[in-house]
Amino acid sequence: MKTRRSFIKTLGTGTTLSALALNATGKTTALFLKEGLPVEKPIRIGIIGAENSHTIGYGKLFNIDKKFPGVEVKYVWGETEEFAKIAMEKGQIPNIVKDPLEMLGKIDALIVDHRHAKYHLKAAEPFVKAGIPTFIDKPFCYRVSEGREFLEMARRVGTPVSSYSSEAHKDGTFDVKKQVETMGAISHVTISGPADLESPYGGVFFYGIHMVQPLMYIFGDDIRRVRVTRSGKNTTATLVFGNEMLATLIFKTLSYGWRTFAETKEGTVELKSRIEDSVPGKNYTDMVEMFRTGKEPLAHESILKCIAVLEALERSGTNEKWEEVKM
Repeated sequence: MKTRRSFIKTLGTGTTLSALALNATGKTTALFLKEGLPVEKPIRIGIIGAENSHTIGYGKLFNIDKKFPGVEVKYVWGETEEFAKIAMEKGQIPNIVKDPLEMLGKIDALIVDHRHAKYHLKAAEPFVKAGIPTFIDKPFCYRVSEGREFLEMARRVGTPVSSYSSEAHKDGTFDVKKQVETMGAISHVTISGPADLESPYGGVFFYGIHMVQPLMYIFGDDIRRVRVTRSGKNTTATLVFGNEMLATLIFKTLSYGWRTFAETKEGTVELKSRIEDSVPGKNYTDMVEMFRTGKEPLAHESILKCIAVLEALERSGTNEKWEEVKM
């Protein structure tokens, strides 16, 4: 089985046009007629990456629990043979491929699910060029410059692409946004959640997105600059919005879970959803909707802005100085 590095090297030498042309289903319509009635077309999904537990989760969602009838994960490629076999068994995924390019012509949608974001775009590129709708698990990429080039390519060829944090893209976040819109002035927001600047899977990128992107969903994308403060393994970060609102991130190391508080004229209040998240979650339903219809659930610029904020946090984590968010 090819390793991740050998796969990236293979892609770097160039993918032939004939291989890219194999797929004939990536841009087909989401509906077809059967006995005179409109029926949703089955969707065959391939997954690149099995090191992350999310891959097993996708298998459970689509193949075992069948939350989306007609949608099934058919193929998986793993960074190692062991990762692929575990995902195959626990997610009931019927096929392992030794080379991700074997999936071209056999799938209708792609999920890329590496633990480190630096591997995502190279893995997705030949499939997006072939017209296969692609969801890239968080974070989308590791550098804004690479992400912008990739999304411009996707736009040129007309292939829908998306990526987002499951903590951001859920019903509860949108409900909190509605509440905030009625609260009046907010001077300061504090959000705590697990994150590690030293994570081998991209430092702050790996889990920091679960704090940064919900803030952007609720308060907007206009984050101008950031500063990280470190005391041993303890870390906080300050984000400055264009309207002068401050957000403090508390990087949790002793516990799990996320909580958010806002300073208003009425005092400090916890921002909590008033509703239960749908099952299956909005993050999954919007992904499948994109696979079926081509409708992208998140603007490309917002995807890139989140990566830009994470890059700024990464830079500030090394010098503990203010860093501008560069797009």
